[in-house]
Amino acid sequence: MRSGILIISLIIISFFSTESMSQSLGYAKAEKVGLSTERLTRLNTLMDDYVARKEISGSVTLVARHGQIAHFEAHGFRDVESGSTMKKDTIFRIASMTKIFTSVAALMLYEEGKFLLTDPVSEYIPEFENTTVLVAAPASYEHAAASGYAIVPAHREMTVRHLLNHTSGLSSGLWKRPWINDLYQKELGGEKTLGEKMRKLAKLPLTFHPGDEFEYGFSTDMLAYLIEQVSGMQLDEFFRLRICEPLGMKDTFFYVPDDKLDRLATLYKPAENGGIEVTRRDHRGSKTYFSGAGGLFSTTEDYFRLAQMLCNGGELNGVQLLGKKTVELMMTNSIGELNCTWPQLHGDKFGLGFGIRTERGRFDDIESIGTCSWGGIFNTAFYIDPKEDFVCIFMNQLFPQDHLKIRRQFRVLSFQSIVE
Repeated sequence: MRSGILIISLIIISFFSTESMSQSLGYAKAEKVGLSTERLTRLNTLMDDYVARKEISGSVTLVARHGQIAHFEAHGFRDVESGSTMKKDTIFRIASMTKIFTSVAALMLYEEGKFLLTDPVSEYIPEFENTTVLVAAPASYEHAAASGYAIVPAHREMTVRHLLNHTSGLSSGLWKRPWINDLYQKELGGEKTLGEKMRKLAKLPLTFHPGDEFEYGFSTDMLAYLIEQVSGMQLDEFFRLRICEPLGMKDTFFYVPDDKLDRLATLYKPAENGGIEVTRRDHRGSKTYFSGAGGLFSTTEDYFRLAQMLCNGGELNGVQLLGKKTVELMMTNSIGELNCTWPQLHGDKFGLGFGIRTERGRFDDIESIGTCSWGGIFNTAFYIDPKEDFVCIFMNQLFPQDHLKIRRQFRVLSFQSIVE
């Protein structure tokens, strides 16, 4: 009887030990993974200098190689005014870094045979039948007004692949075609759910024929709605059950819970007379509108789990979210001769979910060919270099931040730490 109880006890202990190990992260001295401790300290100096100049409030930086974290540091303040220091578990608005979750979710469904990448989106969102395209006259571009345009039938069907690589024709109206905002402001707005807005958007004309151009926009939100349609789950539930819980991500959500609100970083903006000032302090997201393009909050550690899973070819701590070949597809140029929007930050081409570096000679920095990356508008970024088995993540909260070089400097100072 006692031996039976002992065996059962050992099984229980073994189960919980295995469960704990599956959720743990690996740490290593920099030199053990071919990095330099001395060179990694340059990151601390860079971040501390930005804080001292009052150009940012604070940041969290992480550098890992071969799945082992060699640098994980918090700098400055989570909230300057209260003197609350930045912590490694600080929660950030990750904005467009949400898109990688959405791409992973879609490709998980693709691997399950729920759809093909070449399937017309209209198979899953009927509002896309008989799609049209808004063609603007030159005056519309010059005067940023939606006057003098024509509407014509789309040359081809929009496919799931077009949503994944931002060649769908669904513009945001913010970058290349600001005049489209007139139409969007008139027709969109006030929706309580992602589905409500996407069904309206699907009935509006596209801004270019699917496949003809790359333009960052509403593609990922429409992909998120397609995920909801195909899976029968709300996006927040899909992310939680299919991605976050399996990977041990306990601090990623669309709405910050009450008991974690004190860990949320304050969002700042540049002040007119220098320094920074508060934009948002306690905004905690939405309980009903789940934007697959930019709605998530997360921590540096949580995002590292997602990034390392991709660097590992779809697996983390024994959890295989995606197959190796699917991750290879994500990390391959999917836009052909078209150009990515921001090559100086995130490669010269676009895969299925993020920018990729495919060549030298344009906006070079020292990452390897094949490095994948993306960022968020509130000053966050990640880089995955499969060749070097290298992941680095930067988190801060500042908008606008284009006047700073900090994200590019972070990339350089992270990659220069590789010594063997």
